[in-house]
Amino acid sequence: MKYCATCITPHNRPGIRFDSEGRCNCATKATKAEIDWAARERDFRAVIANAKARSRGYDCLIPVSGGKDSTWQVVTCLEYGLKPLAVTWRAPGRTAIGQRNLDNLIKIGVDHIDYSINPEVEKKFTLLAYEKYGTTALPMHMGIFSIPLRVAVKFEIPLVVWGENSAFEYGGVEESRTGFKLDGLWLKAHGVTHGTTAADWVGVGGLTEQDLVPYRAPDDAELAKAGVLAVFMGYYLQWDPEKSLAVAQKHGFERGDRARTGYWDYADIDDDFISLHHWLKWYKFGFTRTFDNLSVDIRNGRMDRDGALAILRKRGDETPHADIEKFCAWVGITKERFFEIAETFRNKDVWTKRDGTWQIDDFIVPDWTWR
Repeated sequence: MKYCATCITPHNRPGIRFDSEGRCNCATKATKAEIDWAARERDFRAVIANAKARSRGYDCLIPVSGGKDSTWQVVTCLEYGLKPLAVTWRAPGRTAIGQRNLDNLIKIGVDHIDYSINPEVEKKFTLLAYEKYGTTALPMHMGIFSIPLRVAVKFEIPLVVWGENSAFEYGGVEESRTGFKLDGLWLKAHGVTHGTTAADWVGVGGLTEQDLVPYRAPDDAELAKAGVLAVFMGYYLQWDPEKSLAVAQKHGFERGDRARTGYWDYADIDDDFISLHHWLKWYKFGFTRTFDNLSVDIRNGRMDRDGALAILRKRGDETPHADIEKFCAWVGITKERFFEIAETFRNKDVWTKRDGTWQIDDFIVPDWTWR
């Protein structure tokens, strides 16, 4: 294993690229410093003016959950004078705190659609995706990207405002290659659906075309015909999780009493099952959500590498046993079956079995306790 010279991101994180100095997208911090954010903000105002000129009711649509970034997006759009419609893909494992934060977001002053998918379809699709690709979140990502876009087309809403560009913030992809908008090419490369679309799942495990309607995103031609532009707010306004948290808390956002997955107690708190998606990266790539969170904190100067390593060492094993049990009860499998499936996706280029225990050679924490 090799790791970034600045943060703790491993070389095999999907989409990552290391530069000649051994840095991952820590290099984007310097790139961001060179961006003319005042000019970007003026561009955002132009996008808003164009949307308002073409609006037939709602000026924009904002995909939201019970998270801090959703609150930041809504507050910011309202401050810029937009009339938004908020749309949510309802997570089957929505938490109580996630519901409270979503209720609070709506009270800020937006109309809202909470889109629930037939639970029997969602259970079947989720288990099939887990068995085929080792991910419990493929249907989730397909839903959160397709539903808002489909609603925007149907309601003739000219602008969809997403949050940060995850491919730029986490994946190490140059911003020039991802741009300011979310389109078909971005979804195929960075939508976390293993390059599949809803059409690819028709007939798999008995899924029908009708079952998969909520997961079918409009293509670029449909969006263009409807006059819908989907942009990343993080392209125009500098994104930092601590800054969006401060805005959200000022407007009633409730953070958790502990970190549900990863290191931050204010992220990934709205869904019981998102922890499984992040934990499975441990089998596939040898890192977890905590690596992501700590690396972002390092890049933003809130922590140094040694401090991050100390946290990793202290936290140790992060298997979300309680969430796994809830998930198994939901999809109808045993916990033993869950781990059997997970084991088929263990990356043997990362893991080596010694004395009956799986270990990672050259792990970033040399004195790690393997179990």
